[in-house]
Amino acid sequence: MGHQNGRGVVMATDSISLAKAMWRGFRGKCPNCGEGYMFGRFLKVADACDHCGEELLHQRADDFPAYLVMVVVGHLVVPAILAVETAYAPPVWLQLAVWLPVTLFASLALLQPTKGAIVGLQWQIGMHGFQASKLRREATQLVPALVKAPRAA
Repeated sequence: MGHQNGRGVVMATDSISLAKAMWRGFRGKCPNCGEGYMFGRFLKVADACDHCGEELLHQRADDFPAYLVMVVVGHLVVPAILAVETAYAPPVWLQLAVWLPVTLFASLALLQPTKGAIVGLQWQIGMHGFQASKLRREATQLVPALVKAPRAA
């Protein structure tokens, strides 16, 4: 699956698709190896993967994951609130007692996976400081192809 470079960092030798990198990030794993943990704390991305050593400190997810979570949770909760209101017309206090915790827990549950997916996206396409990592990955994919290339006589 990989080899160590001169700095002791395990480099993946096979191509990692955008979907795979984002899925690994969504699961909280390193987009490079899929083994190490991406987060040191709830929303604090580790400086480097604890398994392969891939640097993750270049990420700039900022507020984008929170915006995505608000859009997703809002599009799920608001229609549900309206459907319950239309069908049953419960008291406002009951609506608040149910939907505020649902909204809070859904938002908290999706925030870290969404941030991980965004970091995986940035890593795979080489955004910000991940450009050097992307160039290294492309170079390691090119080397075996050059070694195996037939020589012209």
